Amino acid sequence: MAEDKGQKKTDTALREEEVLKFWKDNLIFEKSLDKPAPNGEFVFYDGPPFATGLPHHGHLLGSTSKDLFGRYRTMRGYHVRRRWGWDTHGLPIESLVEKKLGLKNKKEILALGIEKFNEEARSLVLEYVSEWKRYIERLGRWVDFDNSYKTFDASYTESVWWALKEIHKKGNLYEGKKVLMYCPRDETVLAKAEIAMDNTYKDITEEAVYVKFRLRSPEMLNIQTPAFFVAWTTTPWTLPGNVALAVGPDIEYVYIRQNDETLIVAKERAAALGLASESTQSIKGSLLVGQQYEPLYEVEKVKAHEGKKWQVLSADFVTTTDGSGIVHTAVMYGEDDYALGLKEGLPMVPILNANATYNTDAPEFIRGEYIKKAEVKIKADLESRGLLLKKESYTHSYPHCHRCGTALIYNAVSSWFINVQGIKEKLIAENEKVAWVPDHLKHGRFQKIVEGAPDWTISRNRFWASPLPIWKDVEGRVTVVGSLDELKSLTKKSGNKYFVMRHGEAENNKLGITNSTNVHPMSLTEKGREQVLSAEVKKLGITKIICSPIIRTKETAELVADIIGYPKDAIEYDERLREAGFGEYDGRTVEDFVRWVATKREWLTSAPPGGETLHDIKRRMGDALYAIEQKYKNETILIVSHDKPLTMMFAAAQSLDDAHLDGPSLGAGMLIKNAEVRELPFVPVPHNRAYDLDYHLPYIDEIALEKDGVALTRVPEVIDSWVEAGSMPFAEYHYPFENKEQFEHRTPGDFISEYIAQTRTWFYYLHVLGVMLFDHRAFTNVVTTGTILAGDGEKMSKSKKNYTDPSALMDVYGSDALRYYLMSSVVMQAEDFNFKDDDLRDVHNKVINILRNTLSFYNLYKSERLAQNAESTHVLDQWILSRLNQLIAESTTAFDAFDTVRATRPMKQFVDDFSTWYVRRSRDRVKSDDVADKQAALNTMYTVFSHLSRIIAPVMPFIADEIHQAIRSDTDPISVHLSDWPEPSAVHEELLKDMTEVRRVVTLALEARQKANIKVRQPLGSLKINAPVLNNKQNLLALIADEVNVKNVVVDDGIETIVLDTTITDELREEGELRDLIREVQELRKTAGLNPHDKALLSVPADRMAFVEKHWNALAKTTGLAAKEPGETLSIRLN
Repeated sequence: MAEDKGQKKTDTALREEEVLKFWKDNLIFEKSLDKPAPNGEFVFYDGPPFATGLPHHGHLLGSTSKDLFGRYRTMRGYHVRRRWGWDTHGLPIESLVEKKLGLKNKKEILALGIEKFNEEARSLVLEYVSEWKRYIERLGRWVDFDNSYKTFDASYTESVWWALKEIHKKGNLYEGKKVLMYCPRDETVLAKAEIAMDNTYKDITEEAVYVKFRLRSPEMLNIQTPAFFVAWTTTPWTLPGNVALAVGPDIEYVYIRQNDETLIVAKERAAALGLASESTQSIKGSLLVGQQYEPLYEVEKVKAHEGKKWQVLSADFVTTTDGSGIVHTAVMYGEDDYALGLKEGLPMVPILNANATYNTDAPEFIRGEYIKKAEVKIKADLESRGLLLKKESYTHSYPHCHRCGTALIYNAVSSWFINVQGIKEKLIAENEKVAWVPDHLKHGRFQKIVEGAPDWTISRNRFWASPLPIWKDVEGRVTVVGSLDELKSLTKKSGNKYFVMRHGEAENNKLGITNSTNVHPMSLTEKGREQVLSAEVKKLGITKIICSPIIRTKETAELVADIIGYPKDAIEYDERLREAGFGEYDGRTVEDFVRWVATKREWLTSAPPGGETLHDIKRRMGDALYAIEQKYKNETILIVSHDKPLTMMFAAAQSLDDAHLDGPSLGAGMLIKNAEVRELPFVPVPHNRAYDLDYHLPYIDEIALEKDGVALTRVPEVIDSWVEAGSMPFAEYHYPFENKEQFEHRTPGDFISEYIAQTRTWFYYLHVLGVMLFDHRAFTNVVTTGTILAGDGEKMSKSKKNYTDPSALMDVYGSDALRYYLMSSVVMQAEDFNFKDDDLRDVHNKVINILRNTLSFYNLYKSERLAQNAESTHVLDQWILSRLNQLIAESTTAFDAFDTVRATRPMKQFVDDFSTWYVRRSRDRVKSDDVADKQAALNTMYTVFSHLSRIIAPVMPFIADEIHQAIRSDTDPISVHLSDWPEPSAVHEELLKDMTEVRRVVTLALEARQKANIKVRQPLGSLKINAPVLNNKQNLLALIADEVNVKNVVVDDGIETIVLDTTITDELREEGELRDLIREVQELRKTAGLNPHDKALLSVPADRMAFVEKHWNALAKTTGLAAKEPGETLSIRLN
């Protein structure tokens, strides 16, 4: 279903938006967080999504699951902190930047400049935040969205650095060279978990080749002709890197004579290769080991290798499943090849550049060529030399980069790893303490992932990510930095010491006006001069004075120079230290400017007309400070300037971001007094051009580090963004630098939920870091969802337009229907799920609409309800209350087990039972003159609505509150979401079974009526039923009689099922006609818009008047008629 741009919002959607406004106006979410929590904290970890596109159904699925359990646990007496987060780093963002800027590769990024590239990335990271907020709020999810954590925040990065430092201290962080999956376009490795993500493996058809390698000494194998080993490869581009051939020691190989030469292949593969020979000579693979062959290409560095090269080796990975039974080995470009190379001491000579073009060690004719393009040349070259035996198409599943779609290659590269092998037993043991939904993932998919996991490669050769906090000295000794303080301790110091001083009181201070320039010079007052002369500067050991050029600061600096005996002509003046630019407010009263600041609220980013922001001031003061730091060494420097500029210099010196600067307060008060002298603590730290603390490239590498006087150089890579995602539980708290006790109280988490691919990624990395850092699991309960597909079973695709935008669906069917549809579906059991709009409509009609219509009926009569505590004896009341308690028990058990399917599906059945059986059967009771029975029915409905609104609240929060508002008293909480979860009472099991039998019998009887073509309004004489459990239960038999419209119901175990007497006597026929008339009058009332309490006047045509008069009492009582009158047609109006 394509989105209808002109779709108007339905009544359901508008009602939900009213509830949203009610929540917002009354701060219901905030109040729920303050709700008493006798059961303590329920810890929820929220995995951070990217904000690089609009949310899709999968995002809303996860959000609904998370919101459901947050609401449920709150009602169960827990406090559930819910904070949103954003994943802000990695290749997804880089891909957007490359697309926007038209960049094709890493070389072009470097030409542009890392700073420009990363700042562009920063600007795109949160591009869709407002849209996300709209979707999430419309879904009804309660989460602290505006106070979100972001993985690019400096505080978050510092916690990640701390984690790597701790892992290093435990000996589990190391540098190594391994063959890893590598993206040649992005020029970086990928972790094994990333390879298994959605849509990474694609079926591709390539041309595989069988290549001939000529033996140097065939006579050693008793071969008298030129002889060749035949090896098969699906990656011909690796052939120039061949250094060995591998055979299976126990495989039998044969000599095949062909065209005056001998080919050697595995006996089992000869026929498949189309090779036949009269020769029966064969040889075990073990006897081929050590045979040398002529290289396809003589790579000089391989040739110079003194160990083994270009010879046959034994390997257990060789099989006869496909190929020739002989494996071409290029050690740099295959996992098994690399392991064999290490074992046998083969030459390790890379022939590729980082972008998968051939380097200068490769054969000259392919240098600079991309591997796939060069394959054509390689095959042509081999064919021209008679070394290409055969070519064939080969289809196989091959991994591609999940970000850019490029086919990956195996590549031996240096990388940094976390040692997972050392904690694998602990990982498996801790998984035993985790409850998985569905359960089979625990010992199935997830345990297999853990068991087969390699060490975690955490370094990436990219740009937009947190930098690896690893430095080396010239000897290769490693220093891992785990905090900002540690970084500062290692930063190379200038030896400078800084003091700042504000000028003494000047004329503008006395007059209370602003003054930015020397156009209207404002000198020091006499009081100001005395302030300066009284300043304690003599003992500071000042060796340099640097000053603002404004007259009042110049006079101040000269007075200080006199005090300390400093030459006045040596005072330096720096324009960047000038007063704040007040623009149009220059020369006006300070009060005027403060009023402007109060109006704008944010001087940080808003400038007075013609003036500058605090950000502007911070930048120039930071520029000045860092320039002074670069210029001087071992000086004691006094900087003389003004109030706000000096305040911003402190901010720049400490790299404080906006979160630590209160704009209005900075604009309103004097933070540094006249002639006050303060020491300025300063160590250069990585910062962006706004002088905010920023660890990103290139800023981190602009800071020089040294240890024991020896210079340190940072390794150039950045951190795998999954390290950041896995650090979320502690990094969002800036642990251990802040909130230490709070986090330690919140680990392990109680609940996480994401889709099934996260078993390999986020769930796995959380688990690894939890065990590695804290020696226990990271989470205790995990709900794993499946994948939502389009209705046709295909992947949802904007280009194919095979799904409706969630926003459009919510405008039609509302969020409650969407939430229930998802939470009750198989997708919550980690199965794939075909999303169908028609099924969503069905949920809306059969759950939401039925609930609302049932509530509407109750609302018509609720004012007549008299609260009572007496338990009803009516069988319908007892039955529906038992069904209600059954539902409470079922939902509670299922929700406690994090099973949304078992919790929600019974809700739909209950709504149907309540509406179509209880309320429909109780309508006449509510309208009757039997006060006791009427009150019993109304109070039962109230009880059901009161409890049901709470049961459905976690899943369908909008209609739950709509119901609550309709029934609540002044003593009830303002919102159902501030209520407690209902506790079940006893369930009358026998009555539930009996009622099930009643409804079965009714169904059979109504089918019999339909078969006899007798409408239900026509009374019949009797019904015999074979239902022994109902024998002598007159209240239940009376229900059957009323529902089927028969005068008598008899239990008879001598019949098969039922026997319906279809004889219609004159008396029964007349009673049926009366029922038809009653229905007709009720429809007239409905059409006229009358409510149940309106008394009506019935106009009756002459031919029907006699019948109406005969049955007037029954008709008037049932349909609310006050009088009748003659008329041309049967009609009705308000009396």
